[in-house]
Amino acid sequence: MSAGLKQDLSHTENSSEAVASATRTLQLEAEGLSALQAALTAHLAENFTQALDILRGCRGRVIVTGMGKSGHVGLKVAATLSSTGTPALFVHPSEASHGDLGMITRDDALLAFSWSGETVELGNILSYSRRFAVPLIAITSKPDSTLSQAAEVVLALPQAKEACPHGLAPTTSTMMQLALGDSIAIALLESKGFTALDFGVLHPGGQLGARLKFVGDLMHHGDHLPLTSVDTVMSEAIVVMTEKALGCLGVVDNDGVLKGIITDGDLRRHMGDGLLVARAADIMTPGPKTVTPDLMASAALEVINSSSITALFVVENGRPVGIIHIHDLLRAGVV
Repeated sequence: MSAGLKQDLSHTENSSEAVASATRTLQLEAEGLSALQAALTAHLAENFTQALDILRGCRGRVIVTGMGKSGHVGLKVAATLSSTGTPALFVHPSEASHGDLGMITRDDALLAFSWSGETVELGNILSYSRRFAVPLIAITSKPDSTLSQAAEVVLALPQAKEACPHGLAPTTSTMMQLALGDSIAIALLESKGFTALDFGVLHPGGQLGARLKFVGDLMHHGDHLPLTSVDTVMSEAIVVMTEKALGCLGVVDNDGVLKGIITDGDLRRHMGDGLLVARAADIMTPGPKTVTPDLMASAALEVINSSSITALFVVENGRPVGIIHIHDLLRAGVV
């Protein structure tokens, strides 16, 4: 067997082993999530509801804490809570012992992550919470642990096998902690009636911020509107359409109500039919698709894509107040 063939076979075997390892990891973590889901619909349901009541009634912020990998999970959960309408702050337990306890007030509620429930670094936060009657919710796998005994509510995670073959690196356990934290955040979001509009206020940047903009924020308006009346002859209407350079022309009646639209396609279809002397009303496509200024930009893009068009007139009470082109949406990062 040639050296090249041996190398190819070795590479194939290594690749197969890597894929098998990855699928085992995913399978074990999926089993952990399935166990958590089953627990939430059974013995964990009442405690989960009690925890939500505490967090929903919190007048201050949700203080999330945890050490090591549990701390990294807690940091993400605090960010998710804050971005979905529940003000939250991550406090590192070691830093808490050196002054950051001052970040925690009597109006706050504590959400502590510790798989073992015996994390030494959490000791001072636990003592502080008991001293000042700060409600404490424990997320741990040990319902009889020190953390659990100090908490008002214990969310006891079911036992699960770590994906690490040595059973040492937190993998399945951190996945379960994160999933439970996300479940808390989303349940709070829904119970508070937190809407996409509220979400947009907290996410003004990046692609997500672009998708949460409104049509009124991006549309052309005023003198930029390509409009003509139903009785305008096409020789004049085409001049307006060319000047506005948006590839279409809105046709309005004497009351300013949008009656139709003229596109490049309409011009091509009527070419040679006395186009230049025809009235706009004779060339237009009646009843064009429209949107309102308060529609989200992402929804407008969906209308444009599903209708295979390039622009939408924006109307209020049937009268055009703007126009939004697919290029406007793409430039704004709406995808």
